[in-house]
Amino acid sequence: MTDLEQVAYEALTEDEMNKWIEELCHSKSEEFRMIGYEHVTGREIWACVSEKYKEIPPLHRVVNDILSLKVTKLMNWMTMNAYKGVQF
Repeated sequence: MTDLEQVAYEALTEDEMNKWIEELCHSKSEEFRMIGYEHVTGREIWACVSEKYKEIPPLHRVVNDILSLKVTKLMNWMTMNAYKGVQF
C-alpha cells in the first residue's frame, strides 16, 4: 500500500467504511433488480464478494470487486450455497 493509499484508508473510520460498503452493495443490488433479479439484497452481494477475503483488502479492491460483480457469478454463488444449505 502506498503512502497516499494509507492516508486515504486511515481517513475513514471503520464505521464510515462499513456504511460506505453497505451503500455500495445496496446500489449494486438495485442494479440487479433493474435487470430482473428482484430478490437480490445488498447483504447477499457482500456475502458473495467477501467470501474470498481472509481479511478486508484495500478499499479500492473492495469497491472494484463489488462494482465488477456479474449477475452470473452471484447466481452461481447463491446456487452453490443453496445446495450446501446455507441460509441467506
